[in-house]
Amino acid sequence: MSSETLPALPFEEWRETCQTLHMWTQVVGKVRLAQTPLVNHWWNVPLYLTARGLTTSAMPYGDRTFQIDFDFVEHRLLFETSDGGADVLALAPRSVADFYFEVMSRLARLGVEVKIWTTPVEVPDPVPFERDTLHASYDPEYASRFWRALAWSACVFEEFRAGFVGKCSPVHFFWGSFDLAVTRFSGRRAPERVGADSITREAYSHEVISHGFWAGGDAFPRAAYYSYTAPEPAGLKEARVSPAAAFYSAEMSEFLLPYEDQPARIRIESTSQLSSRP
Repeated sequence: MSSETLPALPFEEWRETCQTLHMWTQVVGKVRLAQTPLVNHWWNVPLYLTARGLTTSAMPYGDRTFQIDFDFVEHRLLFETSDGGADVLALAPRSVADFYFEVMSRLARLGVEVKIWTTPVEVPDPVPFERDTLHASYDPEYASRFWRALAWSACVFEEFRAGFVGKCSPVHFFWGSFDLAVTRFSGRRAPERVGADSITREAYSHEVISHGFWAGGDAFPRAAYYSYTAPEPAGLKEARVSPAAAFYSAEMSEFLLPYEDQPARIRIESTSQLSSRP
């Protein structure tokens, strides 16, 4: 798939939908967090791309499993259990509070009782889900565009990941930061982050270089590809990178390539050359 087929994602045009969808994915993601055992670097918490959207994948519940899927083709949230139970919630304009109560209600209807911490993470001035009536937008066109951008990016990231024989994360979607990421590890422990919270300490306990796709936000209101290294080696910020539109952001301490500024033709097969580099 070439970049000419990629959908436009001007952040200002779908800001409200993006912010609402971010909170909805946090509701669902926190269910996954509550039901799965901790995996190194919090790899048990992300969502995963499907042919129609995002999924929690199967989660254990007693002697059953269940999963929740975002379907951005027919704009539905699907609930399924291993004993044949199923339910559906339409993805349409509704508040985060309403979405939260509907998700919990449908899970209970299927015999799944889950308790989650309802305060959002990685956002300024978080409002608990059950009290959030501000975020209530859903534009199906832009939700679909975002998923299509994620799906295309995931194919590129998978190809990029394939040639690396060391420890590497899956290509997965972090609902906290609302980004798709793949992270490679050197195998060496990173210096202790004095004063960091437990989540940050676990995420960055080892040297990493991470690549990802982010929808945009108030700090950088444009969808973008990013790359950062932690800890950052001396001289990295002065490194020459391509294409020409890519740059190092001192404010965000990472390289950025705005989504709309990527080269006119980017072919998935071209990344195979990158994946073989050390």
